[in-house]
Amino acid sequence: MSLSFADCHDPMGRVHGLPTFPWRLAPDGLATRRQLRALGLRPGGQDIAGQVLRPRFRRGPLTAFLYRVDRAKPVRPMTPAKTAALAKANAARRTCPECHRDAGYVIPASLGMCIPCAFPVSEES
Repeated sequence: MSLSFADCHDPMGRVHGLPTFPWRLAPDGLATRRQLRALGLRPGGQDIAGQVLRPRFRRGPLTAFLYRVDRAKPVRPMTPAKTAALAKANAARRTCPECHRDAGYVIPASLGMCIPCAFPVSEES
């Protein structure tokens, strides 16, 4: 379904079922999840209040759901247990399964091991 810019403006929600606005033209008081996060907020279980659409050539439109800023809740603080679990998970992503050393970077999934193990240098060269 190819939309024009004018098709993306439906503030009453008659066509799309939700109040719909063109990309970057949402009214004040509504924000996307990323915008809420930048403000230190989260949707907090509220229903979607609207959407913004951006038409694309030969593909479906990009959609971003909007939430009311006044109903958003603060982001939950990080607990010590969550911090420890996150550090352990990141360490596991950096540890090479072949040589069992911390590579200092996230091991590429395409290789499954660190760069020195994936491409060993022969001593004959």
